[in-house]
Amino acid sequence: MTDQAQNTGDQEQSFAELFEASYAGQGEPLNVGDRISARIISIGAESVYFDTGTKIDGVAEKKELLDAEGNFPFKEGESIDLYVVSKTRSEIVLSRALAGAGGFEMLQNAKDAGLPVDGKVKETCKGGFSVEIMGRRAFCPVSQIDARFVENPEEYVGKTLPFLISKLEERGRNIVVTRRALIERERQAATEEFLAAIKPGEEVEGAVVRLTDFGAFVELAPGLEGMVHVSELGFTRVSKPDEAVSVGEKIRVKVLGVEPGKKPGQMKISLSRKQTMSDPWADIAGKLKDGEKVTGKVVRLADFGAFVELLPGVDGLIHVSEMSYTKRVNKPSEILNPGDAVTVVVKEIDPLKRRISLSLKDAEGDPWAEAAAKYTPGTQVTGTVEKRETFGIFVTLEPGITALLPKSRMSVAVDPKQFDKLAHGDSVTLVVEDLRASERRIALSPLEVREDAQQGGRESGDWKAYAKPAKPAKGEDRSMGMGLLGEKLALALKSKK
Repeated sequence: MTDQAQNTGDQEQSFAELFEASYAGQGEPLNVGDRISARIISIGAESVYFDTGTKIDGVAEKKELLDAEGNFPFKEGESIDLYVVSKTRSEIVLSRALAGAGGFEMLQNAKDAGLPVDGKVKETCKGGFSVEIMGRRAFCPVSQIDARFVENPEEYVGKTLPFLISKLEERGRNIVVTRRALIERERQAATEEFLAAIKPGEEVEGAVVRLTDFGAFVELAPGLEGMVHVSELGFTRVSKPDEAVSVGEKIRVKVLGVEPGKKPGQMKISLSRKQTMSDPWADIAGKLKDGEKVTGKVVRLADFGAFVELLPGVDGLIHVSEMSYTKRVNKPSEILNPGDAVTVVVKEIDPLKRRISLSLKDAEGDPWAEAAAKYTPGTQVTGTVEKRETFGIFVTLEPGITALLPKSRMSVAVDPKQFDKLAHGDSVTLVVEDLRASERRIALSPLEVREDAQQGGRESGDWKAYAKPAKPAKGEDRSMGMGLLGEKLALALKSKK
């Protein structure tokens, strides 16, 4: 070898070494099919240029990166996930997926490199979909169009979606594609990236993608979902997730836990929306006070009472005994329904136990509060027969106030038989004989009583005594209870003496 040839070889070797050295520290070499996060360094009229992390810059067509409204949503310095579709010594071509017309070699390269290709779903067919890819017809099984169960195949028709080529035979005449494999691949990458960056207790933002009876699924990264249980959607009590959130809504959530799912590669991510909100009970003392009258919404009924939402996330309980002064309430459903707006009085607040006792009847007013002034003894009143007992007749004077006409007082009436005809709902006019407002008791007497009737022999306001036979006063002749015949007999006996 001549000296000149030796020098030429040394120069070429030195140049090759220098060329390789120029790539040192510039990242791993890129291959067709690699998916990278490329940073925008320049935005032109038709092209966008990227820093690929290597010595060679990347370029992508601007029109391919437009959003659904036809706008370019990115700025210099932002990063986009793209695929390497081709490369030379001076340029790396990037794309979201292969598109347009292409030959068999391009299809083969895409298959070998696992590079996504854009395909338009033309129509449904037996077992799947007919998809147009690079001007060629391909088949996508229905199970491969999505990672979730497909309920309505027609919703995919007309859409342009990225696919992976799973089978390529007969020089492109037999092509089978899958979208599910691409979604799962992206999901796995997103899962690894998410798990590396996030920890339980941190807050992230996601979009609600679907609702179930037990909660809402939130997409945290492409293909990566977490679940917010219905009890963690907020402080407000909800029975169904759609009462708190809607599909497509972006919400902030807290990561409660991350653990492996049932299938390999799957992750179970538990989230909470409630724990990103302020606790409505934190300053409840400044919002509600004992004795205050407030308006709320009935959110739930139980056998023992009704729960009323007073503030978002703050419920109080109306016990069944606090429902009404005017009628006996056996079950809350007799007078209330979920969704009803009610005015109540706050009886007691216990912030530590997160309990508030409410009264519906106090808000409506106690009819007995003015009973002492309205029903003084001797007042003539008209009421409605409520029911008959062995010891007397209960008469409703007004809603919430029921009085008793004792059997012993009916017997001293000028016409006792008039009371035998009374039935439920009949109107009757009587006289107030005794009032005990503190005990919520009123005793009534007939309008006309016999002159010889003994009143005051016992306390007519004692209802328990009404159920027992009247006892004669000390020294009183028992024949006095026998009517006119008894009186005459007693007088005859006295005259003989």
